[in-house]
This record gives sequence, structure tokens and C-alpha cells, in this order.
Amino acid sequence: MADLAGLDLLATAVVALDESFVVRYANPAAENLLSMGAKSLAGQPLLQLFDEREALERTLVEARVGHWDYSAQNATYSRSHLHLSCVVARIDVPGLALLVELRPIERELRLLREERLYAEQQANRELIRNLAHEIKNPLGGLRGSAQLLERELEKPELREYTQVIIKEADRLQRLMDRMLTPHRAPRFEPVSVHEVLERVRSLVEAEFPVAVQRDYDPSLPEIVADREQLIQAVLNIARNAAQAGARHVEFRSRALRQVTLLRQRYKLALELQIIDDGPGVPEEIQDRIFNPLVSGREGGTGLGLSLAQTFVQYHHGVIEHESRPGHTTFRIVLPLL
Repeated sequence: MADLAGLDLLATAVVALDESFVVRYANPAAENLLSMGAKSLAGQPLLQLFDEREALERTLVEARVGHWDYSAQNATYSRSHLHLSCVVARIDVPGLALLVELRPIERELRLLREERLYAEQQANRELIRNLAHEIKNPLGGLRGSAQLLERELEKPELREYTQVIIKEADRLQRLMDRMLTPHRAPRFEPVSVHEVLERVRSLVEAEFPVAVQRDYDPSLPEIVADREQLIQAVLNIARNAAQAGARHVEFRSRALRQVTLLRQRYKLALELQIIDDGPGVPEEIQDRIFNPLVSGREGGTGLGLSLAQTFVQYHHGVIEHESRPGHTTFRIVLPLL
């Protein structure tokens, strides 16, 4: 139908119904989701496709009578037992009455999870930033007092203790500086993501006994980004893998089309994957791995992944991970268009 031609480009599954709730149009995304061609879907009563027919019928009737959107959660597609979220809206197109958007429940849960994690990270970063500011001032006084005390000590062997105080104060000062570093505003410029990955590869291979494999999509365009922040984000992930004992790391780049990031739709996005064969993220911290000061390695500061997430979010992107012993994947998605 000419009036609905624009829906063919959507990555979201959409079907159009007449007044009797019979399918009269299905876009390509709906064909893929429901594993049926548009010609097979056309003429099918929508209610016959789902298990929860009474609940869905009430939603369709309410949407047909009213003039606003209704949602029906957890409608099960009979053919594949796929759990879908249905959003129904009335449309003003000759011969049609309703437009139904179908989304897998898992995708909705992922979007909600992204939003929850983003809000948590914003709160955590503000807390850590305030804490770092509070700690920096006493640290300066502590270090200065230790230096003054050292000058007054007559026995050289006692100065060993003041040196411990001074060195530990310096270590904590560097830690506080790292906590405050990501609050620098990004400096955006055209950046080749493969130059970023190659820079990280050279750094990691020079520092650790690890082999970095590459699987790049050469057609990817440049991205407008902060070069140093992207390098640091990928480096923190790859370095964590090497420090945990990984011997092989793979960098993979891909283009994604019609992507939703934090409820914002983008025509084109960039996907980076950092895959390693290390022992994996400990199960007990997998849900908190991006929180500041959470580390799965003894002696780790727990700031590397938190900083990586901060830098990715500065670019309106998301970072996710899946991990099991012997295979861990960190996935960074950044919008292009």
C-alpha cells in the first residue's frame, strides 16, 4: 500500500489491520519476526496468530473505539511461542483501522536494562566524583605533614616510615585524579575507528604476551568522536583481559542498521567487539562490572571499565558484555547517523 510504503524501511515489525482485525499489510521486519511472507499474512485474522486472544481482542477494540495508543504485554505468537509486546494505534488510512507494532519482550527488557544501568552509572559517577574531591584535600595535608616530619627526624631509618606515608599518599592522589579525569568534555573530530583499534593493539601486544587478531569491516566510515577517549575505552577492556590471563584477543568491527540506543533511533551505528579467551568475569560481579571500584582481579582499582562506560556514554553509545570461562565479549555500539 502506497500510504504505508515508508514502513518498509523500519527495523521494527509492523502490521496494519482493517476494522475486523484482519491483516492487510505487513512490513519486511514483520515477515522476518513472524516467519511468514507478507502474502501469507495478508488476510489472516490477527487474533488467530496469538494464544492470548481475549486479552488482545480487548486491546484492539479499545484502540479502535478510542483515539490513543494501547499496549498489550506478553502476547505469545502461536507458531513459534515467541513472546511479544504489542503496541496498537488507530490510523486514518482508507480500508485500514489499526497499526500494530510487534516487539520481542527480550528487546524491551534490554532497553529497560540499558536505561536502568545508565541512570545507576550517572548516580555512581556523581557519588565517586564528590568522594574524590573530599579525599584530595586531606591527602595534600597528610603528604605535607609527612614531609615536614621527615626533615625533623634525626635517625635515617625512621625516614623509611615517612616515605611509606608519602608514597601511599601519592598513589591515592593518582587514584583520585583518575576518578575525576572522565569529567573532561570530549573533543570531537573525525576519527577512523580502525586507527583506534590498531593503536590499542600495538599498546597491548607491547605490554603483555597476548596475540590480537583483527576482523575489520573496511567499509566503515569515520566517526565523529574523541580519539583519546575511544582509545582509552578499548584499551581498558583489552588490558583487563590480558591482565586476567587471556592469551588471544580479537578486535571486530561491524556496521549496524536501524539501531535503537537508549530509546533513540539511528539509521546507522558502529559495533566494536573485544573478544578474549580469558577466565571470564566472576559471576558474583557480572551485574556490577561497570560500577566504580568493582574489580574481579586482586589489586585492581575497579576504574577501568567504569571509565570505559563513561567515555562510551559521552558518545551516546552503549557498552555490554557476555562472559563465561574461556570466552568473554565486550560490545560497544556507537551511533553514526
